Order: sequence, then structure tokens, then C-alpha cells
Amino acid sequence: MNEDEPVLELPDFDPKATRRSVRRGIVRTASLVLAVLVAVALVATLGSAVVQKRGDREQRMTDVLGTAFKIYNPAYSIVVQDCCQTTPLSMSFTVDAIERRAEGGFEGRAAGTYTITQDFFGRVGRLPLGNYANTRLSTSLANFGTTLDQKDQVRKVLARLPDGLNALAVVEFDKPLSLGELGAFPAACAARLVYERRPGATPITWDTTTWDRVLPGMRIDLPCDKSTAQDLEHFRRWVGMLRDHDEGNLRRFDLSLARLRKASADGLVYGYVDSMARIKDLRKLIEDPRVRTVHLADVTFDLDDPR
Repeated sequence: MNEDEPVLELPDFDPKATRRSVRRGIVRTASLVLAVLVAVALVATLGSAVVQKRGDREQRMTDVLGTAFKIYNPAYSIVVQDCCQTTPLSMSFTVDAIERRAEGGFEGRAAGTYTITQDFFGRVGRLPLGNYANTRLSTSLANFGTTLDQKDQVRKVLARLPDGLNALAVVEFDKPLSLGELGAFPAACAARLVYERRPGATPITWDTTTWDRVLPGMRIDLPCDKSTAQDLEHFRRWVGMLRDHDEGNLRRFDLSLARLRKASADGLVYGYVDSMARIKDLRKLIEDPRVRTVHLADVTFDLDDPR
């Protein structure tokens, strides 16, 4: 180096300035990383939502899972809310449930609001209520086809109750009836029909509220025989939209394609649930030879009230 060239002098070390520079660097790096993470999260969330909601998956989710949940819980009046809420790994909708009681008596106990969730691959998670509900109506339906609630026992119970009380009752036929034969039982009109006998478990049931979709030509002002025929047609159309890949999810609802398809094809009614049955009418009905028995689930005073 030439002695005449100026020598560069290093500035004095400033700890405060150094710390400020380091902090600015950390803040810039953290901000950049955070921005990248937010962008990735947004892309993942929005992208996942687009993938999960593609086509008619939202409508089909409530059609299949919402309806299956109602069959899984015949002891509750269930309203399916709007679909769907998504996360990067799942899609879900909510349902409101109120326990069914005898009409004209105590209000049904609100079970609450529940979430039905399927993961990114369409598998349903753990379900509420169902076999764990243990309501009087679910117990009565599980007694369908068993040796419980025999006619002599039910006669004694009905004899102790006032004529004018309304009851929530499950009427079980000795042999399944076709829709034409069901016409002799006007009390079954607009009731929840039972399409199989499954002792010790919840059978398949259906009424006008089971499938939320309004179908072409659907009417609510039909006479009894045509109303029950319309309900069976809707049940068959719902079963017809099910696919083999639904089997895994249906089993979570204690259902199977084989049982649903058989009940749909046969169209035979094994009994019905009536929430407005009069005690005096049940006394007459239980004497009908076509009636195997009546399972009494509730009346218009509270059977659980200790007073």
C-alpha cells in the first residue's frame, strides 16, 4: 500500500445502534415469515374449502348425513341448519334437536345444538345422541319385536289412565302391512312409519320431515293414503341417491345400504309412531288382532315427575 494513500478509519463501535439494527432485522424477518404463513393458511383454507365444496358436495352432505342423522334419532325432532362450515381438514353443519313428547303436554326437552363433521376425505366423526340418547321413545322402538310390553301389561297401564290424555305411542303390527292395508289405520296418517322390525335396536323410520329437500310435486294437503304413499316415494328416492361409498358413513348412523334398500324395496310398514294418540282410542286399538302390541312412550302428564 502506498504510504500517501489515506487510511480508512473504522467508526467507533456503537452498542445501541447495533442493537437497533439487530432488532430491525428480526422484525423484518418475523414480519416476512408471518406474512408467508398467513398467505399459506389463506391459500390452504380457501383452497380446501373450494375442494370440499366442489360440485354439489354441500347439498349432498345434508341430504345424506342430515337425513341419516334423523333416522338415527327418531326420538328427536331435528332441524338441519345451513351447510357448511369448513376448515382445511373438515366440513361440518349443525343440527338442533328437541325430544319428541306427547302432543298437548309438556314441551319436548331441548337436547341442544350439535355439529356433524366429515373430514377432508368424507369420513364422518363421532356422532351425538343416537344409541346413547336413551329416551322413552328410543326405548319403545328398541322393544319392537321383543317380548316386552305384551298386550296384557299394556291393557293394565291404559286402564289406569284417563280417557282424554294424549299419548306418544308406538303401535306395532303383528304382521307388516302394505300401504293399501295401512289405510285401515287412519291414525297412521302423517305419523312416523316404521319400515323394519329390529328387536333391541333402532329400526328404520320415516315421516314427512325426514328429508329436508322439497321435491318436485311434493304436497302437504293430500289425503291420508296418498300422503303415506308420497312419504314412501320420498324414502325410496333418498335411498336411490345413496352410493356404495356411503356405506362407511351410514354405519356410523347404525344404518346399512342393505337394510335401507330392502326396506325401501319392500315398502312394508311394521308399525308407526303416533304423538297424538288418545288413551281411549289406544284401548280399542290394542284389541285389534292386527296389532301385536302398543309401546307407550309418553302421555300428557310427566311420567318422570315424582310428585
